[in-house]
Amino acid sequence: MKQWYEELFQDYADKYDNVSFTSGTRGEVDFIEQEIDFNKSSLILDIGCGTGRHSLELARRGYKVTGIDLSASMIGKAIKMAQEENLTIDLHIRDARDLNFRESFDLAIMICEGAFPLMESDEMNYSILKNACLSLKQGGKLIFTTLNGLFPLFHSVKEFINKGSDQGQSTENTFDLMTFRDYSTYETEDDKGNMIRLSCNERYYVPSEITWLLKSAGFSKSEIFGCKLGAFSRNDLLTSEDFEMLVVAEKH
Repeated sequence: MKQWYEELFQDYADKYDNVSFTSGTRGEVDFIEQEIDFNKSSLILDIGCGTGRHSLELARRGYKVTGIDLSASMIGKAIKMAQEENLTIDLHIRDARDLNFRESFDLAIMICEGAFPLMESDEMNYSILKNACLSLKQGGKLIFTTLNGLFPLFHSVKEFINKGSDQGQSTENTFDLMTFRDYSTYETEDDKGNMIRLSCNERYYVPSEITWLLKSAGFSKSEIFGCKLGAFSRNDLLTSEDFEMLVVAEKH
């Protein structure tokens, strides 16, 4: 049986590239470049790359990128776009929970819930962080964004549920304070014009959890910031108003 994220991204590549949260790619890549000191020799792994928007932008700027994603349709579009622009990107259909890269990359990125924290168990989410760490060389970095548990914790359930989405309609939300999982029914239209109704399950994390998970996964240092679309910055402190958090971790 397919999980909700597998069903959603089965035929959603074109729709995905038109939602508002994909509009900040260039600004986000600006931050990524700064974090690796604009070193063009850096080898980059894009985990959960989707249609390759960050991989493509990094390749345009001269970086060597490997992109992986669970969705064949998303990878297919990424390959097509790379070919149209004559860009060289190593793109594969792969599961982030089952990677065999070992100290191969200088940087790994997971932007906009590229894989973590969509998995159906905490163990699966942890395995993604562990695999990201194993894929990095000593001194390598992981940059990722994830759902900020402080947001629903400090807002009323009604306000949290009514935040809504510009890509479909979300109903029947149930945020479980025991597990910090948000259960919701999501309705949208796929690229073929078919209406789909999905039972979603996403994990929100508080900063202390992220810090401990990263340490357990093998990272020696981690920093957490507020996350603003297209304007990632170390100057933004994480608050309860941030829907996502931006995380930078280092392996030494």
